[in-house]
Amino acid sequence: MQMGQYHYLPLAPGFFAILVGIFIVVLVLRSVRFAYESLGVSSGTAMWLLFGSLIGSIFNIPVAELPPERVMSNQIIDFFGMRYQIPVVTHLAGTVIAVNVGGAVIPTLMSLYLLAKRELWVKGTIATLIVAVVLHWLADPVPGLGIAVPVFVPVVVTAAVALLLSRRDGAPLAYIAGSLGTLIGADLSNLDKVRGLGAPVASIGGAGTFDGIFLTGILAVLIASLYPHPRQPQWQ
Repeated sequence: MQMGQYHYLPLAPGFFAILVGIFIVVLVLRSVRFAYESLGVSSGTAMWLLFGSLIGSIFNIPVAELPPERVMSNQIIDFFGMRYQIPVVTHLAGTVIAVNVGGAVIPTLMSLYLLAKRELWVKGTIATLIVAVVLHWLADPVPGLGIAVPVFVPVVVTAAVALLLSRRDGAPLAYIAGSLGTLIGADLSNLDKVRGLGAPVASIGGAGTFDGIFLTGILAVLIASLYPHPRQPQWQ
């Protein structure tokens, strides 16, 4: 598989445009923009993080490759109302295990920052484990795609867990659990099921889970706007 084939939209263009539209709405609504300040980051930084997640979702960093098998190429996969883009493969290749920049690298770094900044190691670990267990149970191996979860499941589960554990810290807990819980429960714990699916790229945090991870980032903004926390020193 050529290097350019690692980089593609995680969703069909129309569905990716919906996520872009949601981002624009959050960007325009001033009250929601500044809600992220309760997380200890500036509104500008928060918007760049969300924007970076959108753009970064196109890029995958290959980390391993399974033995060659017949893989699907240049197709659209339907799963729970969402349509996922399968990249073009020009020759016989095995499934490439990759890490998605927008759906794994950026959310993980932000989650670690929030865990340390807000000292949420215990609550964050509990929330992440609960979300991970639920999503591991609900994750499906999808031929041609890899591992996927219904788009709104991470959002609903994360909202319930975060607010039950702490309304005061509901926003950072939602971001942490929604990001790390989805990556661990849906992707990492199911890597053993990828072989034989015919997926050219099995992207950790990419197609199949990116939409849920991105929407939990939006969820964190909404929770922050409903349950604002006294402003913290901001990460510029």
